[in-house]
Amino acid sequence: MQEQPAGGTLIETKADTKRIVHELQVHQIELELQNEELKQSKAEVATVLEKYTDLYDFAPVGYFSLDHQGQILEVNLTGAVLLGMERSFLTTRRFQLFVAPQSRPAFNTFLGKIFARHEKQVCEVSLLKAGRLAFWADLEAKAAVVSSGARKWCRVAVIDIAARKQAEAAQHRIDILAATNQHLEEEIIQRQATEAALKKSESRAHQLLERSRQLQKKLRNVSHQILLVQENQRKEISHELHDEISQLLLSINVHLAIFAKAAAVNPRGVRQTIVPLRHLVEKSVRVVHQFARELRPAMLDQLGLIPTLRSYIDDFPKRKGLQIQFTAFAGAEALDNDKRTVLYRVAQEALTNVAKHARASVVKVIILKVPGGVCLKITDDGKAFDVNLLSSAKWSNRLGLVGMRERVEMVGGRFSVVSARGKGTTIQAEVPLGKASLPIAPGR
Repeated sequence: MQEQPAGGTLIETKADTKRIVHELQVHQIELELQNEELKQSKAEVATVLEKYTDLYDFAPVGYFSLDHQGQILEVNLTGAVLLGMERSFLTTRRFQLFVAPQSRPAFNTFLGKIFARHEKQVCEVSLLKAGRLAFWADLEAKAAVVSSGARKWCRVAVIDIAARKQAEAAQHRIDILAATNQHLEEEIIQRQATEAALKKSESRAHQLLERSRQLQKKLRNVSHQILLVQENQRKEISHELHDEISQLLLSINVHLAIFAKAAAVNPRGVRQTIVPLRHLVEKSVRVVHQFARELRPAMLDQLGLIPTLRSYIDDFPKRKGLQIQFTAFAGAEALDNDKRTVLYRVAQEALTNVAKHARASVVKVIILKVPGGVCLKITDDGKAFDVNLLSSAKWSNRLGLVGMRERVEMVGGRFSVVSARGKGTTIQAEVPLGKASLPIAPGR
């Protein structure tokens, strides 16, 4: 073996030592750098952990870590505050102890679903605070993912919903109050409507009562006037009988005495003596016939309405100086006797009123057919009057128009009066052909 020089070995040893020292220095520097990085990472982890802890402990909801039996494994500060207990007191206790008895069945079902379905579960329960005061809370939970054989647990978020419950209760009370108020408003509206209807009914009753009083008063006036008219008619008939019939009978008696004397003295002059006696008898017959026609014309029963009315009209201008135009619908004779009498009396009274008050020169009397009946229309060109006055007290003693209306309505007919300045007055009476009544005209 070849020996190396001693000086060369020493030189190599020194070089190796320097290299090793250098490597150790480099490694030391790397270790110091790594140590610094570790310190920095540790500081960052501590900062993050502190932030997480703050976020966890001071979260607005309570966080509880529970096992499958409900034992509290971990709880944040908010959760401890919600239950009014220290964290050290809560851990290792079962969460069911802080659930109100009425909510425990629902909580146990909720806890079973968490570990059975592995999806988020929601439950609403009543919790006890410091073992006494109950408040409502929403529970939201999901089972944690654990390795095989590890202890199962879940994280439960507890949210205090007491304020929401109070708001819901307040809203429920508000809804009840609103419904009650609406019901009261509807009842008030109904009562107001009822009150208004009662007031209207009361007002209507007062009006009807007043109308009834007026009608009673009018009826008394009419009855009084009828009595007066009857008395006046009796007086006129008495005067006529005294002045006309009595005088005629007295004259006939005188002439009979003269006739007796003449027959005894001069039998041949009997024919000349009987002539004035015959004239007196004829005049008596005419007067009696006139009375009969005024009271009730026999022609109306024997010949009908149109001939009787034409005969009356033919005589009327000779006494009153009026020009009367008369046209008639022949079917009017189909009316019964009462209705023909009504139309005759209306025409008689209307023509009498025209002669007395209208100052007319021409009067038209028309009988025409209308739907369901017959109409008598009497029109004059004389002085008009205010029809509204017919219901006033000033006209209450004038029975002509009132009597006409009553006669027409008595047989189910319709009566109207129209009067206008420059156009005269039209009186119209409609009576039904059958037994049914005609509808009352608007405005009656």
